[in-house]
Amino acid sequence: MYTKGLGFKVLGKFADHDGFDGVILRNPNENYHLEFTHHHGASVGKAPTDDNLLVFYIEDTAAWEQSCAQLESSGFIPVASYNPYWDMHGKTYKDLDGYRVVLQNSEWGV
Repeated sequence: MYTKGLGFKVLGKFADHDGFDGVILRNPNENYHLEFTHHHGASVGKAPTDDNLLVFYIEDTAAWEQSCAQLESSGFIPVASYNPYWDMHGKTYKDLDGYRVVLQNSEWGV
């Protein structure tokens, strides 16, 4: 979902590292990465609250609209934001585990 929906690239993968499997994803244009892991024998938990967010700021409206469509086509589900602030200039989505991603159509800090 995150590679197709957000354009992340796989930076690395690991299997059975002390009972954990994982994948490391990064946006090739940014200086951060996300790591998704799974512990063998454990069930995947849901997000602790509806206000646990991963927020991406996309200033250009056309690029933002394209990113929203791409997220939806990759399986993210549009939801109303728990905090109405995010619905004013953005859209909130949840992944299959219930974790939320916000695509905000503004520059950071606005």
